[in-house]
Amino acid sequence: MYQTADWKQEKHVPVIEIAGAAKKGEPIVVNAMVGKEISHPNTTEHHIRWIDMYFLPEGEKFPYQIGKSEFNAHGESVQGANSSTVYADPKTCFTFKTEKSGTLIAFSYCNIHGLWKNEMALKM
Repeated sequence: MYQTADWKQEKHVPVIEIAGAAKKGEPIVVNAMVGKEISHPNTTEHHIRWIDMYFLPEGEKFPYQIGKSEFNAHGESVQGANSSTVYADPKTCFTFKTEKSGTLIAFSYCNIHGLWKNEMALKM
């Protein structure tokens, strides 16, 4: 259903980065992006459509959706494919609070190569 790989070698994998130290009950800032080490094309024909972030607290069965960011500008215009000067960059930021450690789970969607997944432990 989804593909996984090392984001340093595969341009479709969402990268997850926690800004600073996570502390119980305080805002946690999570940056997510596609193409950190290897750029992903951002053309009308081939682009990252969205990044979706979830958090699975330790000891719980189901994850919580933190948020979803869509990237809708890929160079398309009424003049045709790749004729615009407006291109979205697949980078986003999510902020949430929790009392538990757990696992951050990010999904990204490429219109050509499908659904990709990455996970990262969140320790309190």
